[in-house]
Amino acid sequence: MVHFDTIVVGAGLAGVTAARLLTLAGRRVVVLEARDRVGGRMWTDRSDAFVTDRGASWIHGINDSPVAAAAAAFAMRMVEFTVGGYQPDSRPIAHYGPDGVRLTDAAARAYVDDIHALDAALARVVVDSQPDDSYRDVTERALAAQGWDDERAQRVREYLEHRTEEQYGAWIEDLAAHGLDDDTVDGDEVVFPDGYDRLPQTIAEGLDIRLGHIVTHVRWSADGVTVTAGDDTFAADSAVITVPTGVLLANDVVIEPPLPPQQAEALGRLVMNAFEKVFLRFPEKFWDDDVYAIRQQGPEGRWWHSWYDLSALHGVPTLLTFAAGPAAQTTRTWSDEQIVESVLVQLRRLYGDRVGEPTQVRITRWQDDPFAHGAYAYMAVGSTTADHDDLAKPIGGVLHIAGEATWTDDPATVPGALYSGHRAAENILGRDIPIEQLWTRED
Repeated sequence: MVHFDTIVVGAGLAGVTAARLLTLAGRRVVVLEARDRVGGRMWTDRSDAFVTDRGASWIHGINDSPVAAAAAAFAMRMVEFTVGGYQPDSRPIAHYGPDGVRLTDAAARAYVDDIHALDAALARVVVDSQPDDSYRDVTERALAAQGWDDERAQRVREYLEHRTEEQYGAWIEDLAAHGLDDDTVDGDEVVFPDGYDRLPQTIAEGLDIRLGHIVTHVRWSADGVTVTAGDDTFAADSAVITVPTGVLLANDVVIEPPLPPQQAEALGRLVMNAFEKVFLRFPEKFWDDDVYAIRQQGPEGRWWHSWYDLSALHGVPTLLTFAAGPAAQTTRTWSDEQIVESVLVQLRRLYGDRVGEPTQVRITRWQDDPFAHGAYAYMAVGSTTADHDDLAKPIGGVLHIAGEATWTDDPATVPGALYSGHRAAENILGRDIPIEQLWTRED
């Protein structure tokens, strides 16, 4: 059995970040990856003439972002697309009322002003919330304080429900009151016409990565760690576990001895979400020019309420919508054809027979992915923001957990994954490491 300094389980962004920084520090590192590719939930589909990011797509704010700095250093083309954080305005959005008619400019402004007023009140309510409060609880308190009539309050209530689903793939009553504390965007958001997966792939260049190695057991003690993947066993002084929390919660990777109470309890309060993407390419554009997004209010928008115009990426009329939370759970067993028809019913409600049949469809199935069990994690009712960092606290001086769910300031994001891998490397080395080494190294 070959002995390494560190074993990294998972070749997503957190894993390759930790492995790269440890390797640059002179450590002998092996990365064990279950999939046949690097990137994890950063998955760019190039199976046809288009580039489709089925997993992570956006940098949600490029100001002071290490991900943006790395992408620029790696010469990754970026296209500004600032609606990824479910903002109510930010860029031109076509808002449609419950009757399927587009709101006038004045009506749209009044609606957006209501959302901003509610958010200002909501921030204060969240601060005063109780540990067992849900995001529904705090939003209802903030709504009640506005004194609006039922119709006006309902429009904003729907917005808050949709924002919860699109940001975390969870129903509003299942998300903790503090679940959207990180919902901020600093600077423009960008997407990647050539694919986001170039980020982990470039960081991973030259690393010892063993693809197709499905890890089933991690055994740790004060003497080090042994990791089992199929018929192979690897030993090391330390290990970094970067598999999604859905895999840990499913006990697909057995950790022996079990995680200590602090980490185990933190993990148990996080939930893997239900969040799928639906890409629709059309022969002709039927929606308005100069519109970043289309949104509809009312009962008809319960599932399909928001569409995003991705045409600028490849010059082909393309809309992206999300099946999130209850919509993703209900449609999980539907065929692609059933999902598309359900989406088209709502688009035709707004645009009539101008809506043609899509020429190409891509629908993700992260809930059924055996190496993820969902798209990313969210804070269930009863959790605290500290749970993210508690999960990442070093165990026995040899075991480290990293990934998007372990970074308090920006969980469920690519920066969160990158920062967590950087932290794991620093903890193993026992010293600070400039994160810029990831993109300024001279190999």
